[in-house]
Amino acid sequence: MRGLRPVRVAVEDPLRELLPRRWRLIAPAILGMFVLVGATTWSIPHWPGFVLALGAIGLCAAAPFFAQLQVTHADKTWSRYVVMAVSIAAPMVLTGLAMSSWASAVGPVAWTGAVAGLAILTMLIAALLDGRLISKVAALESLWLGPCLASGSVAAQLLMVLGAFLGLVVAYREIGRLVSEAEARTAREHEQRRAEELLAEYEETGQGWFWETDRRGQLTYVSRRIAKLLGKEPADLEGRPFTELFELENQEQESERTLVFHLATRSSFHELQVRAATREHEERWWSISGRPVLDQFDNFLGFRGSGSDLTETRKSQRHVVELARFDSLTKLANRFQMAEWLEKILSAPREENKACAVFLLDLDRFKQVNDTMGHPAGDALLKQVADRLRSTVGEGGRVGRLGGDEFQVVLPGRINRDELAYLAHRIIENLSQPYSIEGSRVTIGASVGIALSPDDGVTSEALIRNADLALYAAKDGGRGRHHFYAQDLHSDAQERQQLEQDLRDAIAHGGLELYYQPQVRVTTEKITGFEALLRWKHPRMGYMSPAKFVPVAEDAGLIPQIGEWALRTACHDLSQWPEEVRVAVNVSPLQFANPALPAIVTSAIAAAGIAPGRLELEITESVFMGDDASTEAMFAALKGVGVRLALDDFGTGYSSLAYLQHAPFDKIKIDQSFVRGATIQGSRNGAIIASIVSLAEALGMETTAEGVETLDELDLIRMLGCSHVQGYIYEKPLPSTAATERLAKGLTAIAQGPRSARAPRQTMLRKVVLEHGGQEYAGTIRNISRSGALVEGLWNVPQGTTFEVQLAEGLKRLATCRWCNEDRMGVEFDQPLPVDASGAVSFTPPRSVREKVEAAGLRKAG
Repeated sequence: MRGLRPVRVAVEDPLRELLPRRWRLIAPAILGMFVLVGATTWSIPHWPGFVLALGAIGLCAAAPFFAQLQVTHADKTWSRYVVMAVSIAAPMVLTGLAMSSWASAVGPVAWTGAVAGLAILTMLIAALLDGRLISKVAALESLWLGPCLASGSVAAQLLMVLGAFLGLVVAYREIGRLVSEAEARTAREHEQRRAEELLAEYEETGQGWFWETDRRGQLTYVSRRIAKLLGKEPADLEGRPFTELFELENQEQESERTLVFHLATRSSFHELQVRAATREHEERWWSISGRPVLDQFDNFLGFRGSGSDLTETRKSQRHVVELARFDSLTKLANRFQMAEWLEKILSAPREENKACAVFLLDLDRFKQVNDTMGHPAGDALLKQVADRLRSTVGEGGRVGRLGGDEFQVVLPGRINRDELAYLAHRIIENLSQPYSIEGSRVTIGASVGIALSPDDGVTSEALIRNADLALYAAKDGGRGRHHFYAQDLHSDAQERQQLEQDLRDAIAHGGLELYYQPQVRVTTEKITGFEALLRWKHPRMGYMSPAKFVPVAEDAGLIPQIGEWALRTACHDLSQWPEEVRVAVNVSPLQFANPALPAIVTSAIAAAGIAPGRLELEITESVFMGDDASTEAMFAALKGVGVRLALDDFGTGYSSLAYLQHAPFDKIKIDQSFVRGATIQGSRNGAIIASIVSLAEALGMETTAEGVETLDELDLIRMLGCSHVQGYIYEKPLPSTAATERLAKGLTAIAQGPRSARAPRQTMLRKVVLEHGGQEYAGTIRNISRSGALVEGLWNVPQGTTFEVQLAEGLKRLATCRWCNEDRMGVEFDQPLPVDASGAVSFTPPRSVREKVEAAGLRKAG
């Protein structure tokens, strides 16, 4: 274990100190004995006895010196006995000889005093040398040696020898006993010291700690490390209640019996989890165990126990739970937790509590971001989407990520469809705002499918399936929409699946076609090229709009295959046309991200035998959301092939203009959304077109205005300086054979079409309320556009009559009657109506994206 060192403890030597420092007390005792004998015998010792007595007194008085000498040479056994002989035995021999010679010279009276004095001295020696049996035997034998020799009695001398022998035997046995006791005591001390070191190491390394309380529950001991964590010293905690170490209020209990319960009932507890009352910012958790301490009479003395740190363990457990129940990237609930929560709602005991709404969300154009910018950028985008979605839904529901770019929202309770539609609108609006990813501005969209319980299903499987069908319907409707589940969506899903299979068959058997729409130079009104447009004639449904089958191709991963086919087919058709005519082919971001694209283009050009400059590749702004280095390398490779490059749908996607500094475009195509409505009074589209033309001219690029359908739009485009026009005003898209026949008639193009355009109308059957002069009238809208509508239900309304029309909750417009025929009238609105992403009129009033979900009024009925 770290911090532990080998411990070597010598066994205590009982012979280590044969001479105590207090032995110096014998010196005054000897002197007092001689004075006492002299006083009782009225005599003094002769000079040899006097010298011997002084020598004995001097040696005893030097006992501290000999004791220190004994310690200094303690490692040498023989030196101990030399010191003992000099400091104990020698002075006792001298004392006995001095007393014997004095008593012999004086007579029997002196012997009586001498024996009494020696007896007293014997008792003093026994007291001073207690526990030192060898020293005691040596001192007594030496003290009585002189009198024994002076008596001249052989018996006394033999007894003296026998006494010495017995003393040595007893001393030897006593020494053995002392050595055994010393060894046992040393072993106990070593074991105790080892245990203390182990416990100290156990506490210091943070593996655990110990505590003890008295019978009142107050601390009598706690480990120093725990006191330090609490910001106190152990002495400060002693006498404080044990429960003050923890935060016991408002914390979850994994056991029904709490710490307070165990302390009150004086019962043992094991690995009880409690939160520490530390000053640390993060939570700290301990696992504590304890048992009551009883004396021999079963009286309760307190508690004693241990504790260990559970903080890291709980973090690991929490992390495991997060991995099992939360999405690791966005920190939203994962598929498992969302299913669990939905199942909990649907299994509620009361029917009214089983109502809920399920939103399924799919991000539009996310795969494009992932493919062009890489997965790290896609992950960063998903995190931002999760944050926006969480803040938009707020506390009204639970948000989860099911995987990829698919999210789910569960809203408990019965909620009005209008309120759900508004929330879906807010979600789409918030998620469609631009994102900043790695310094680039990225714009995506979202589609939402909605299913309700119990209307659309009473099981989680049915609700998810139906919400998924509604999501597909929203995406088929143009994306950026929300759609409620309806019964006919099952057939739509089957139709979509069949459509995908039919599309695969069309690719395999040559069922796709290219149509070509002329591009005309404005100044000369001559055809300079064609844009290749994809068409598919379905075997049963006839020609289908690309807006319907291209999303199917995207979801099925067929775009690269279709794109290469279109490129080769367009080059082949171009080879049959005049040299001054070019062809433009759209290149998807997936194709652009393919490093093999230059080789594919080169192969198509070579196979058709055309000049590379006659091929124009139309690329959308979304390709600039990828890696700058790889994007520039692709542009350089394509320009190396010799093809022309056109920037398609300019201004509708990636908003930054910085890429135009380096991208080698030959042409900018102005999206038809800017052309539409440009001639309407008050429109800003004309100013936008003029700015684009000025920018293109400054960069040496041509411009093509798409979607020109009226003479007014053509005149505006001419006036604003666009170099090329593409639209119905000159020609609709033509099949390959028709385009060849058209070129055979010459390159001159003649503009043919209406002078101005009427706002696009959509057919519907919608009940509205019209208010005029304080009276309300019921009407029905038959068709509607942004600027007006056809209304039924009011007879013979004079032209110029003004109504306030309640189109939807929160959406009103002033409408003026322009004509009336029986019960039908045409009205013109004072302000244009809002439209959704597809251009259709939207009856949901625009709201600020900063409004909180509470503003949506998610009122739960029932």
